[in-house]
Amino acid sequence: MGMWVLLLLLLFAAEAQAQGTVCSVNKTSLTVKENTNPGEPLLDIYVPEGQQVALGPSSTLFAFRIQGNQLILNVTPDYEANAMLLAHMECRSGDAVVTQLKVFVSVLDVNDNPPRFPYETKVWEVPEDTRVNTTIISETELEAQDQDKDDVLFYTLQEVTLGASSFFSLVGVNRPALRLDRSLDLERWPNMTFRLLARDTQENLEPSHTATATLVLEVQPVDLRPPWFLPCSYSDAFVCIHAQYRGAVPTGHRLPGPLILHPGPVYAVDGDRGINQPIKYSIISGNEDSTFSISANSGNLTMTKSIPNAKTFLLVVKGEQADNARYSVTQVTVEARNANGSVPHFTQSLYRGTVGLGSGVGVVIKDAADPSQPLRIRAQDPEFPDLNSAITYQITNNSDFRMEGEAVLTAASLEYAGVFYAEVEANNTVTSGTAATVVEIQVSEQEPSPTGTSETTRTEGRPDGGQAGDRRFSEAEMAVLGGVLGAALLLALIALTVLVYRHYGQRLICSSGRVLKPQPQGFDNQAFLNDSDDANWAPAPSPSPSHAQPAPPEPEPPEPAPPSPETPRRVPEAPAMAADGGSPAAVRSILTKERRPEGGYKAVWFGEDIGAEADVVVLNTPASEAGGAGDSGSEGSGDEAAEAQNAPGTDSIHF
Repeated sequence: MGMWVLLLLLLFAAEAQAQGTVCSVNKTSLTVKENTNPGEPLLDIYVPEGQQVALGPSSTLFAFRIQGNQLILNVTPDYEANAMLLAHMECRSGDAVVTQLKVFVSVLDVNDNPPRFPYETKVWEVPEDTRVNTTIISETELEAQDQDKDDVLFYTLQEVTLGASSFFSLVGVNRPALRLDRSLDLERWPNMTFRLLARDTQENLEPSHTATATLVLEVQPVDLRPPWFLPCSYSDAFVCIHAQYRGAVPTGHRLPGPLILHPGPVYAVDGDRGINQPIKYSIISGNEDSTFSISANSGNLTMTKSIPNAKTFLLVVKGEQADNARYSVTQVTVEARNANGSVPHFTQSLYRGTVGLGSGVGVVIKDAADPSQPLRIRAQDPEFPDLNSAITYQITNNSDFRMEGEAVLTAASLEYAGVFYAEVEANNTVTSGTAATVVEIQVSEQEPSPTGTSETTRTEGRPDGGQAGDRRFSEAEMAVLGGVLGAALLLALIALTVLVYRHYGQRLICSSGRVLKPQPQGFDNQAFLNDSDDANWAPAPSPSPSHAQPAPPEPEPPEPAPPSPETPRRVPEAPAMAADGGSPAAVRSILTKERRPEGGYKAVWFGEDIGAEADVVVLNTPASEAGGAGDSGSEGSGDEAAEAQNAPGTDSIHF
């Protein structure tokens, strides 16, 4: 035991002697964090007296320096550039190397680099028929790169197109492969945009860096759907319930044009709108006797011959894509009916349309009631309501407009504003029956309002005042008509005034001194106001002049001047007297605007417009009432005169 202790003491003594004669460090490996500031001492070097220490040739270039007896970090360490640094030191005594030391410095990684995507925007085409759960874009196509080699990236798919996240998702939070989650829909979602986000830490950890890139998924059409016969009823976005068509034709006749069918002509489109293959048509059954023919390109159904007897045809029509990839069929029902020679008729005698000034040839006239819709003029045949294709339309009196089917179009440039009229004739090519109607077309400088139309201003359509080709009457003709009617009205007024004076002249002379207040003009026949329940509307004869009683003698006033066109339109009322069974009766006016409750009288009213009707109404009350009125006293009394003066409309004729 004592020997072992002695040996240990000798070893310690030798080591102590050795340390005193060679260079040494307290550790040969150490660590520093990435991005550590340079200039900091890493360790101390023991250098014996008479020796010098220097960096050897195998040291990491420029990484260290020796300052005094300390090893100093000379650069900012970068884990991504060099994760291990070597300090090779040599102790020399003169030119001889006494000792060599190696110190290894490990650089610790620090999260100092953000992730980066190798692209900014990636556009990817996805076929519409891609199956659900298919990986659309692989992980290697989408992943980001991070220079921090030990970092783990976390990915998030953010939708830019609203609702697009229901179609796609990422395989995993650390795996950015893009997967399809539901069937694509080219019609509603032709393309979808996402933002792909990469983070080099989990959320809420610091330091953390992110990067983003844009993904655009373009849905490519594929031939999934057959042709669709329109109009469709949709059970969902992928299935169309095809329209079926029906029509009617007369027996014994061959219609010259395409059949008019309900709900419209035979028409199909490619169900895959992105491909939009042209459609070709054919009749595959129901046309054994070749009565009908269909246009392969348009689908118009026409007759090849007449049908002798009433029957119903069930035609199966095929619509096939031009590339022969897919097809659909529908049914057309054509009913042949006996034609009895009925005459077509229009539901309206006047149609109103509107169009902008300056419209060129071929512009559709809009419906004045709904300017967002074209004006449709349609005649109906009682035997073939809404289904008769034998009716054709034409405009007979105006070269500025023409018919195209049931629509009215311009046939020339419209250079004048105004209201124009055109006669539309409907002709049943089977029965030769015709009907006519009138179209009123407002050509205005302003575009038709979609909410309605303003009141039509009936102005002449040409600036020179000449006769417009679409008017029924010119201004000159209307002026002549107005003059004739005005002259007739004036003659009627003169004749009425003469009659009144001849029959009631004496009473008129007696009352000529009274001043009558002017009464307000009006346009209503006031005789029909304030009806009483006891009124007798049976006609009665006017008071006979033979029963009139002479008035008391009074001084003769000057005779009134005869009426003239310049005479005011308000003429004093001519009093009259009526007798009931030979007895004196109260005075009754035959020119009034009110229906009085006391006895029969005549109400005469003339409208102010040219051509207005003259209305004469004779009102009666029982004879006893008339007689009572006659016994009430003379018409010349002061009270009754005041009453007659104040009663509105009882003392004048209103023209």
